[in-house]
Amino acid sequence: MSTPNRGDARKERILEVALKTFADNGFRGASIAEIADRCGLSQPGLLHHFPSKAALLAGVLEYRDRLDAERLGTDEQPRGPLALHQLVRAVEHNTQVPGLVRLFTVVTAEAVAADHPAHDWAVARYRHLEAWITRALDAGIADGTIRPGIDAVAVARQIMAMMDGLQLQWLLDPENIDMATLFRTHIEELLARIAVAAAD
Repeated sequence: MSTPNRGDARKERILEVALKTFADNGFRGASIAEIADRCGLSQPGLLHHFPSKAALLAGVLEYRDRLDAERLGTDEQPRGPLALHQLVRAVEHNTQVPGLVRLFTVVTAEAVAADHPAHDWAVARYRHLEAWITRALDAGIADGTIRPGIDAVAVARQIMAMMDGLQLQWLLDPENIDMATLFRTHIEELLARIAVAAAD
């Protein structure tokens, strides 16, 4: 088993610091100089690993997605109600990692501008999640756990809108917004409408 070399460890440290900095300040408000200083590096030292601010942001977003995949198994494709319950667990986990949620929210909001370095990432990520939920619902229809006749794409987009809206409210007012409970209730109410009960 190989062990990470010094360069890999330094790169991981840069990504951790940059993630927090982008989460706190957004892409445009963060500076390479600040990130380098927090890492104990010179700017040329940081740019050796990431040749531009845009490249660093791309690395941070890839790092964030890798963390999600490792912790939550989002590369897997559960079927029907199991997939929606997995989303509930993802939201519950997000309450423990506000920095990651803040990064996603801030960068995604900035990325609505077509010239933003994260624009393509944000579009691709939404399309990926929409397709993941849609496939799960279609698979549920096929195996009889989800009622036929639903518009799976519309349901997927509604779920995503609820997730994002709750995240924003929670970031603004975490003491009063119970994001995990509200999302769990939403999914339970949705499944009461679209899932096939065992007795059906």
